[in-house]
Amino acid sequence: MTTTLDSIMDNQNPIVGIGAIDCDVHIRSPNQADLMPFLDDYWQDMFPYRGIDEMELTSAPHMSRHFNRAGAVGGGAQSPKELAENLLDPLQLSAAIVSVVNAAQAIYDPYLATAMCQAINKWIVAEWLDKEPRLRASLVVPFQYPEKAVEEIQKYANDSRFVQILAITGGENPLGKRMYWPIYKAASDAGMALSIHPASAYRHSPTASGYPSYLVEQQVSWVQSFGSQMTSLLTEGVMTEFSDMKIVMAETGVAWYFGLSWRIAKDWRGVRVEMPWINESPEKILERSIRMTIAPFDAPPNPDDGQMVIDCIGSADMLLYSSDYPHDYKDVLGAWPAAIPTQHVQKICIDNILATYPRLKV
Repeated sequence: MTTTLDSIMDNQNPIVGIGAIDCDVHIRSPNQADLMPFLDDYWQDMFPYRGIDEMELTSAPHMSRHFNRAGAVGGGAQSPKELAENLLDPLQLSAAIVSVVNAAQAIYDPYLATAMCQAINKWIVAEWLDKEPRLRASLVVPFQYPEKAVEEIQKYANDSRFVQILAITGGENPLGKRMYWPIYKAASDAGMALSIHPASAYRHSPTASGYPSYLVEQQVSWVQSFGSQMTSLLTEGVMTEFSDMKIVMAETGVAWYFGLSWRIAKDWRGVRVEMPWINESPEKILERSIRMTIAPFDAPPNPDDGQMVIDCIGSADMLLYSSDYPHDYKDVLGAWPAAIPTQHVQKICIDNILATYPRLKV
């Protein structure tokens, strides 16, 4: 962590050697055999009785094989050993935040969803966090059952290895709805961030115009989902009520953000009377609350254009380093995006992350 930026500028990858922190790493979705030891007696009977097994289901289509780097199996790392050999050691990371993106938040049965979330979190502790000290994690909570989600957050409030709670873009309701506020209060009280990741319960169309035919349509439409969730969290008052809680948009790109934030601010000026709790320009609130991971970084591959994009979104303070392992962007794993000027390496790889995650100690 003490290595200066100047000392590594001549290296091929400027993040190597500075103790960078990776904010978006995927680990495999656990199956029935993985979770059985962490279920109570009732659910140990119910999982085989109800044939509950393939936990990935359809929540995250990017789990499919062609999204992954050569040699990767499934939609996430298979073991802490794999992460150490392929990611942590080569990049000399000081920490990496791992997430399980699966069907737990897409299950309509709130009791099953709760059991799945509880077992997944116990599995993450036993099989990942306890075995690799550089790992931190997203806590999976049942948004279908807010009372149990609060209990789950409180259960891990003293385990600082969980640094954020995980939400998906395409759930049952917009995330700003009042029914979810107890979850955000518990997370805010514990010092956890809220991370939003592409995935869907498929109860509602993933596009504003209906169900698409092809995966590329859905991938492009994720931007709509992120925009909807960001707008909901702003206008419903979550960003004002829980102003200390950062909201991390994972795997979104960034170029979509500044057009939407401009439009929100413009339209708010005409109808602000209906939202008296927003007493300053939405652009200022968004800039304080929103953080975005840099894999992928959707800007032309040169620093001048990349800096223009950064200036448009507000500042480099809003960006967090990520590799999105094991997803494949056709470049060297963990490579610094060509569009981002290297003067921002220290801020994006370390400083912004520590400011976003007060529980993250490295």
